[in-house]
Amino acid sequence: MTGKTAPPAADPAAPKKESAAPKKGSAAPKKESKAPKKEPAPAPKEEPVPAPKEEPAPTSKEEPAPAPKEEPAPAPAAEESSAPEHPPTAEQPTAPAGESAPVPTTEASPAPQEGPPAPPAETPAPEPEKPKEEPPSSPLSLAVEEVSQNSVTLTWKAPEQTGRSGLDGYVVEICKDGSTDWKAANEEPFLSTRYTVQNLSSGDKIHIRVKAVSASGASVPATLDQPVVIREILQLPKIRLPRHLRQTYFRHVGDALNMMIPFQGKPQPEVIWTKGGQPLDTSRINIRNTDKDTIFYIRQSQRGDSGKYELTVRINGAEDKATLDIQVIEPPGPPQNLKLVDVWGFNVALEWSPPADNGNSEIKGYIVQKSDKKSGRWFTVLERCTRTSCTISDLIIGNTYSFRVFAENGCGPSETAAVASGVAHIQKTKTTYQAEKIPQRDMMEPPKFTQPLTDRTTTRGYSTHLFCSVRGFPQPKIIWMKNQMEIREDPKYIAMIDQGVCSLEIRKPSPFDGGVYTCKAVNPLGEASVDCKLDVKVPK
Repeated sequence: MTGKTAPPAADPAAPKKESAAPKKGSAAPKKESKAPKKEPAPAPKEEPVPAPKEEPAPTSKEEPAPAPKEEPAPAPAAEESSAPEHPPTAEQPTAPAGESAPVPTTEASPAPQEGPPAPPAETPAPEPEKPKEEPPSSPLSLAVEEVSQNSVTLTWKAPEQTGRSGLDGYVVEICKDGSTDWKAANEEPFLSTRYTVQNLSSGDKIHIRVKAVSASGASVPATLDQPVVIREILQLPKIRLPRHLRQTYFRHVGDALNMMIPFQGKPQPEVIWTKGGQPLDTSRINIRNTDKDTIFYIRQSQRGDSGKYELTVRINGAEDKATLDIQVIEPPGPPQNLKLVDVWGFNVALEWSPPADNGNSEIKGYIVQKSDKKSGRWFTVLERCTRTSCTISDLIIGNTYSFRVFAENGCGPSETAAVASGVAHIQKTKTTYQAEKIPQRDMMEPPKFTQPLTDRTTTRGYSTHLFCSVRGFPQPKIIWMKNQMEIREDPKYIAMIDQGVCSLEIRKPSPFDGGVYTCKAVNPLGEASVDCKLDVKVPK
């Protein structure tokens, strides 16, 4: 353990003396106490440096000086020799009052005996100071939004960097042109990115800047490039009529009528409302004007509020006008004089007249409904019928129907309907069936072959068929002949007729069965025949 304490006592440039120190025993600590006594005068603060070097010295210089690690055996002997000399070392710090370095050196000797106290020796080492948090960056896009006779309105954007603690707010500072005396326009920081500087003198030129403030300090100010001249900017009056008010504005009777119409102009313009060239009735109509818009308000509109209203915005003889067409509507009355004109077959014809009151709106159409006596329920037959007459079809035979008609305008259908005074009864009509007289046609026809016989070649012992087709009425009689000789009941031949198709089967023919075959058709109107040649070959 003394090997670790010896290196800080000796100079790093003399490693040879370190090997001699454990041999002398008590002589080494006396020299260590003398060495720090010479150094406190020029640099008393350097005395704690050797104390931490007890541990880092071997770590940083372990490669050049491995000798202390090789002397663990004599270390306890040195500690035993230093133990009896501990009382004299305690006297050394009492002699000089300002020497604090020898105290840690004497206390360092028992520290290595225990082992764990070695890390606390590093605590006196100066720790690196934590970097201070940087203030926020400057606000962005500082601009003038509006200038009046005694104020200026500014806008900007939040800075890119606000720090960990976040922004406390912004500070707006102003300075008159030609002066360097900046004054804060707001007493405390605020978080809004829009601010109006009030109580300025007309005609002054002022410079403006904005700072972002946080717990770590204020940012570099964002400053306007040019000074701002405080004066009223003249602007011609202009009404910005909303799109939905550029055409007829419909409202229902009893609804609130609330319109806000913005305009522009400087200085503040004069706003004038009229209806038909006359001032408005302020007992029912409320008008509220600001420097940027005017509000027209009626709590419960009536049909009498309909009409054209004129809005005028005027500044020193210059003016702008706009006309608003307002129409307050309600449901129309029912149609008049609904009549059941005619009933025929499954159809009914109706007629009526327009309503006496159209509800202050154009009639868009009529709704026609029917009801049968059995169910008593009303069903819509026609919607938006634009005429004052209609025909209803597809009625059921035996039912009795009633009819009614509603009028409809922009507000909706009329509250009541016009009901036809009469009813329509769809009667059953008696009809008698008369068979259609079809002229008889003469279907008689003599026989005629539509498909003739064709020559055939077959092999002995293989059955073959002959085919042809014939038509005629009455159905003709078919006669088959071989070499002009009628073929009668011969089991070798099978003759058939089906749907006018005639066939003759010759079973296992021989060369003797070859020859000319004839099919003859006969009926009362005449006869017809066709021929073919059959050749029977003998296989070789």
